[in-house]
Amino acid sequence: MDRPPLAVAEVFRRYGPAYREEHGASLSTAQRRVLTAIEVCRTAALGGHVEQCEQCGHQRIWYNSCANRHCPKCQSLARAAWIERRTAELLDCEYFHVVFTLPERIAALAYQNKRVVYGILFRAAAETLRTIAADPQHLGAQIGFFAVLHTWGQTLVHHPHLHCVVMGGGLSPDGRRWISCRRGFLLPVRVLSRLFRRLFLEYLQKAFDAGELRFFSSLERLRERSAFLRYLAPTRKTAWLVYAKRPFAGPQQVLDYVGRYTHRVAISNHRLLALADGQICFRWKDYRDGHRQKAMTLGAPEFIRRFLLHVLPAGFQRIRYYGLLGNRYREEKLARCRQLLGMPPAEIAAEPPQDYRDRYQQLTGCSLRECPACHQGRMRVVGTLPAGHGPAILDSS
Repeated sequence: MDRPPLAVAEVFRRYGPAYREEHGASLSTAQRRVLTAIEVCRTAALGGHVEQCEQCGHQRIWYNSCANRHCPKCQSLARAAWIERRTAELLDCEYFHVVFTLPERIAALAYQNKRVVYGILFRAAAETLRTIAADPQHLGAQIGFFAVLHTWGQTLVHHPHLHCVVMGGGLSPDGRRWISCRRGFLLPVRVLSRLFRRLFLEYLQKAFDAGELRFFSSLERLRERSAFLRYLAPTRKTAWLVYAKRPFAGPQQVLDYVGRYTHRVAISNHRLLALADGQICFRWKDYRDGHRQKAMTLGAPEFIRRFLLHVLPAGFQRIRYYGLLGNRYREEKLARCRQLLGMPPAEIAAEPPQDYRDRYQQLTGCSLRECPACHQGRMRVVGTLPAGHGPAILDSS
């Protein structure tokens, strides 16, 4: 994909200092780190190295990346590596995409208690899928799936939801048979929705009783238990959105599709259309209007505020694996599944190259060693650049 004309980093560099000055007191440590990391990514502030073509003498400078998981520029290699690791785990069965979404009333609580509430979202969704799948009235099998947390909508508003990719079958309780779901149908979404709602609210109330939730500003009144229960009361009666999308065409399509979700950030640089006079225009998809592409313009402070809504707590795992894909017994369970499905044993993956340039070429097919000028010579590192050696605004992306 061609380099986008604009980048989130450019917005942050121009308007980040003013935003810090005005809103610094309300920024968390994690948000401050993300703001700074994206500003200095691939600039002189992080240092780098100089390369020169051994044939024509062409030189280029590569500045180091921030490697922050919220940075739009730093996800491509991580995404490709993730897809490569998951390829060996694909089974010859249907796969389904199930989405669990938090109601707006709960999302407000989640923003002030990210680690606790997002953790409950993972726990409740996973337990829902495993419980309904294990029920003999539905599938009667142990399934495997992974879940990816997204917290944004197309316009960068806070919209926490979980994307789950689920095997269309699983092991029988005794581990002797592979049980497939009905073709094109995994589990009833209404049943999933009701159990998900019950489990989530149970865990949320337990977290409140254990003193794990904090409330500020407009939600400060919820510190009282009676007020908290009244706040939750409407959510016990409404249907919670659990959506099962059509099954994937085949196992490989799973990774091609889901790879777009796993390492996505709140907004990609390719969606930015214009930046002028303190206004950022970006492209968004209106799902309520036939998935039409539209443009939205926000002031720089509001754009930055919305982006920072989606900064996750330090160390929080946004991709998690369950059931047959659980880390503890994954290799053993998948080997049994492959055997029952008549598939050959998984190939042992070779050790990945240590040099990032070789790794990049292995994963993408593009060479960073070939000279971009003469296309014949190879680029060699001829010098290093210490961090902060020049102006931070020069971007070597």
